[in-house]
Amino acid sequence: MTEPETQPTTLTIRVESAESFFEDALDDLERLGDDEVSETHVLSLPDEEALDRVLSPKNLELLRTTVNEEPTSVRELARAVERDVKNVSTAVNELAELGVLELEQDGRAKRPVVWYDEIEVRYSLRNPDLGGRSAGLS
Repeated sequence: MTEPETQPTTLTIRVESAESFFEDALDDLERLGDDEVSETHVLSLPDEEALDRVLSPKNLELLRTTVNEEPTSVRELARAVERDVKNVSTAVNELAELGVLELEQDGRAKRPVVWYDEIEVRYSLRNPDLGGRSAGLS
């Protein structure tokens, strides 16, 4: 007997103003029935700069390594990506504060855990509430 195939869990990152975030959250709550549980995991960021920081190449490397190698500690993660433990610890703590990953206490160590398989970024080009970058390419 084969095991049922599981759907990948997705973290959705939205770039939106705080006002838009709260409006969307209220709409989502109204759509949910009493017995429904939402499987949507959403991180709202205020602008493109925040998105760039969260999804920087170094942070994506940390997330991919955590998913694929399942390190038992931040120190083991730092070794796997061949980076300084202090720098990795700082980055991992910032990602944990945002809810992009979790840090589980495992004895004296903290084990980084990424609970999703995919990241989806949603960004409206018609959102005038966002300050973001000025027009023009860099």
